[in-house]
Amino acid sequence: MATEREPETRRERAPTSVRSAARLSVEDLAERLRVDPEFGPRCVHWRSLPARDEQVAGFPPALRPELAELYARRGVTSLWSHQREAIEHALAGRDVLVTTPTASGKTMCFVVPVLQRLLETDGKARALFLYPTKALSQDQSTNLNALLAELGAGAAPGSGGAAGREWHSYTYDGDTPSSVRRTLRDQGHIVLTNPWMLHAGILPNHAKWAELFRDLETIVIDEVHTLSGVFGSSVANVLRRLQRIAEHYGARPRFLLSSATIPNAKEHARSLIGRDVELVQRDGSPSGARTFAVYNPPMLDAVAGLRANALEEARRIALRVVGPKHQTIFFANRRTSVEVLTRYLKESAHGLGLERDEIRGYRGGYLPNLRREIEADLRAGKVKVVVTTNALELGIDIGSLDVAVLVGYPGSQASFWQRAGRVGRRARSSFVIQIARSDPIDQYLATHPDWLFSAPRERLGLDPNNLVILSEQVKCAAFELPFSDRELEHGGFGNAPHLAGILDYLTEESKLLHRRGDRWYWMADAYPAEDVSLAGGGPDNVLILDVETKKAVGEIDREGSLTTVHEGAIYQVEGETWIVERFDFENRRAYVKRVETDYFTEAEVDTDVRVLRLDREAQRERLDGPRLASSSPKSQSNESDDYSVWSGEVHVTTLATSYKKVRYYTRESVGIEKIHLPAEEIDTQSFVFALSLETANALGLESGDRGSAWAGVGKLLRHVAPLFLRCQPQDLGLSTQVRSPHFGRPAIFLYDRVQGGVGLADVLFESHRDLFEAALDVVIGCECEHGCPGCVGPLAEAGPLGKQSARTILAHLVAGGSARERQMG
Repeated sequence: MATEREPETRRERAPTSVRSAARLSVEDLAERLRVDPEFGPRCVHWRSLPARDEQVAGFPPALRPELAELYARRGVTSLWSHQREAIEHALAGRDVLVTTPTASGKTMCFVVPVLQRLLETDGKARALFLYPTKALSQDQSTNLNALLAELGAGAAPGSGGAAGREWHSYTYDGDTPSSVRRTLRDQGHIVLTNPWMLHAGILPNHAKWAELFRDLETIVIDEVHTLSGVFGSSVANVLRRLQRIAEHYGARPRFLLSSATIPNAKEHARSLIGRDVELVQRDGSPSGARTFAVYNPPMLDAVAGLRANALEEARRIALRVVGPKHQTIFFANRRTSVEVLTRYLKESAHGLGLERDEIRGYRGGYLPNLRREIEADLRAGKVKVVVTTNALELGIDIGSLDVAVLVGYPGSQASFWQRAGRVGRRARSSFVIQIARSDPIDQYLATHPDWLFSAPRERLGLDPNNLVILSEQVKCAAFELPFSDRELEHGGFGNAPHLAGILDYLTEESKLLHRRGDRWYWMADAYPAEDVSLAGGGPDNVLILDVETKKAVGEIDREGSLTTVHEGAIYQVEGETWIVERFDFENRRAYVKRVETDYFTEAEVDTDVRVLRLDREAQRERLDGPRLASSSPKSQSNESDDYSVWSGEVHVTTLATSYKKVRYYTRESVGIEKIHLPAEEIDTQSFVFALSLETANALGLESGDRGSAWAGVGKLLRHVAPLFLRCQPQDLGLSTQVRSPHFGRPAIFLYDRVQGGVGLADVLFESHRDLFEAALDVVIGCECEHGCPGCVGPLAEAGPLGKQSARTILAHLVAGGSARERQMG
């Protein structure tokens, strides 16, 4: 036992000077880190953003006096300029999108117009609020009910309201008791829900919600930048179904949208709701002073390419920035990382001047009561440190935190600013530390920090007309209401292409529909929404059960379960460890047993890609420089191109093969075991890049160990792609082939990880040269000698010439002109 306790005892012994940091201001904390002899030099970039004054505007003349009085009683006597602009558009009945930063009061932009309509219609008008997470809708419901209670009680008789009128908002999600569901359907003036419950709970049962749809005047969608990739394409179709049902009941609601700042905001909104919007993007809210530090862990072994682990560095930095007098939030990008870091910090609690229960983990998969307990304790200041995934990235009210530590780049500028915006709310000063991982995109940003602070550049990939996604959603829509010839003639279902063909297929081939007269009727017994996932995989979450008590410990999506709750996996909840004893994949149940273990697990997967069809091609003619002419034998392929890129259709097979047992702190591998689960297969879209044989030979990819660098190039491209493409991280897959069976030459595939694809491949096709340049910058800027996880991969994977070869390849791609697109066939 003494041996097991020894590391923990060492970790608890923080120097007195370090513990005193807890009493410093946010500005002093930043300065102390800046001058710290150990950590200061590793902060490769500092950025200070001064406090910003507010731009004040009065309430719009059209606003009801009751609302002005309501907010005046709450201390709000004026609006910020962007709030005034958004509210005026909404009061005029327009669709509006507000894209201002976190903590800029976007909620008021859509709550005020909704409350106005309640007053004008004596409570008849109803609204549907759509949030990306259950936690966010629960949080907003509490605030809304306080407003509604005060407004209903104080409405003046004869003014369109009625004194003493009870108005309510309700949250409808998987945690809503059945006893409450009927009440909210009949009496909920504002219903708050999420895309999954709208898809599978409300729309298929619209007859029970007839009063809501009949009087539905406003649809609010919060955080629309999260609706991208596969998930966003599915939600766009759910919104088509929503508008179709509202029209059936005689309603045509307006849309009020909010988002983080994105470059193609109006285009994205139109793809999502099928309408043009008024864009409000000039922020008039005040902001406290912000200090940012970009921290790059030290290179421990330049020859081996070994850089200090980001989680370990976060644990060590915590001793400088965590304390009992302020609140700190740590963001990690993976569930496993959250649990590992939570365990580290709890074991270091004494050295941080905290109790263990003042440090909490928080992520998706925690049971609802636990999540709400943590949220409440954060607001009350009882929790001093929280470690989370993106589950707390969005606008849940968790109080006014002071310091944010981002363990790894979250994948997009929008997410970076959302996370940074969780601290320093209400114009307080804040400190944000971005810790770079040994990952190409993190290392790129460590050497190009201006990218973080520049205007957003990632385009959101969204394709509601993806044939597979559209077909599945048309089935759901046909179950809800019959389709008609007239609907097709007038551009029904968002003027979706192929709609008539899909209906005919479902009638003649699948036998799910029956054509009678000018209408298509649903004929199957099945309830289609139950079997249609918005995330592109199977619809069922896997429930994780204690094998002894049979009580739920957590849950996880089906795809994630293949690498997280396979037999032998270590499952973690707030630092507690459970081992998966049995995984019933078919019935979506994982059975776990609590254990004490000094390791966690990481799964490995194999991927195979086969080309089905190529749609677009761009080609660069072979360069005639002396380097190529002298170092390359004559190719037998009769190719005239230097390199080519395509977008097209591929078949992808993915198999979870094995998992590693990784020891805490040292990250030593203590064993490898096999995984026995079925393969996943999809047909999807892919961006493809291939070198000609002539160029491959000249660049050394046909001899020696240099071919292993090709996999490193692929990893680089995959990891820097989020600089140009906004999608969920899991939406993009990678396969590298040193000699592609289809092309007969080196090829790299970056594919949409969903059946049918959602247009991500086309964005990459159009941005491929920028992709090559960013990848080259990473290789040039990396401190390692031969390769590391921050560029082409570890030395053992990339080979001794891996980094040199990758640099040569990428430099060649960036030199010379661009590839030119040409017609296929």
